[in-house]
Amino acid sequence: QVQLVESGGGLVQAGGSLRLSCAASGRTFSSYVMGWFRQAPGKEREFVAGIGRSGTSTMYADSVKGRFTISRDNAKNTVYLQMNSLKPEETALYYCAAKLRRTLTAATMTLEEIDYWGQGTQVTVSS
Repeated sequence: QVQLVESGGGLVQAGGSLRLSCAASGRTFSSYVMGWFRQAPGKEREFVAGIGRSGTSTMYADSVKGRFTISRDNAKNTVYLQMNSLKPEETALYYCAAKLRRTLTAATMTLEEIDYWGQGTQVTVSS
């Protein structure tokens, strides 16, 4: 069982930056592929970024490539999402996600595959 707790959300102006954190419980954090998803009002939850177990492999949604960076610290059981150049349309509830899997693949980072979700942290980008 893994519990995920996100933090770091808030209100930021367009073009600004935020850093989200996700703290995981348990001693097996390094066994999980981790990811970030987001859900805007009236829209489906969508993939944002994923990171492999060691942190060396990452993947991003096309819409955030070059602006967002996912990272993890296995010693601290924490995964991060650095978000730069934020846009108003990126206002959403951002969720941390964990999948017990050896490798990070596109198939791993789908809603149906995720094993554990956090409760979400709100990011609001004003224009």
